[in-house]
Amino acid sequence: MRSRTALVVEDERTINDALAQRLRAEGYQVEQAFDGPSAVDLATAVRPDVVLLDVMLPGFDGLEVCRRIQAERPVPVLMLTARDDEADVLVGLGVGADDYLTKPFSMREVVARVSALLRRVERAAALAAERPPVLHVGGVSIDPGTRRTTVADEPVHLTPTEFDLLLCLAGEAGQVLSRERLLREVWDWGDSWGSTSATRTVDSHVKALRSKVGAHRIRTVHGVGYALEAVE
Repeated sequence: MRSRTALVVEDERTINDALAQRLRAEGYQVEQAFDGPSAVDLATAVRPDVVLLDVMLPGFDGLEVCRRIQAERPVPVLMLTARDDEADVLVGLGVGADDYLTKPFSMREVVARVSALLRRVERAAALAAERPPVLHVGGVSIDPGTRRTTVADEPVHLTPTEFDLLLCLAGEAGQVLSRERLLREVWDWGDSWGSTSATRTVDSHVKALRSKVGAHRIRTVHGVGYALEAVE
């Protein structure tokens, strides 16, 4: 199996070097960029399997980097941010980031998040190869094979994580799925993740998904989880 390539984009050299060193120790090939323009150029040149991307960068910021990278080809992106403000997180998810970590973070958590992102990519590819049937829930159609979604017959662009989340909810439409289950099945997280970080991750992605498929379609059961409702 070929070695995976990670692109680390962080303008603080100490953090960048620490991330690169740890990922190399885990068997990744690592490329490093320290500003927005060089990050986009490197992503085009090396076609990384995963990108670790700081929000605050010289040249142009990480959000613009993410937009440009995703416009060229889909690639899992883990955003690194010094702020956990919900608006900032939603903007990051909106431009194509799959997950986010708030500084300071542990290297163990970074490695675990990266591994989970890549496992999800592999799982999605395997599912697409099986050509599963299209799911229809109310006015929403979800095609796992092509990973395309329509709402009221209009195409909707979802990030890979948003699609996996919607697919998971659609698989048991009308049933409430707990945050813990969503974390296991969508994010491939184990039970050892901190509850606060886990809850914020699920809630932020659900909020972003609601803005695209309609808030009335995803029901919240406070303290439990979420359900996709078959409504038009």
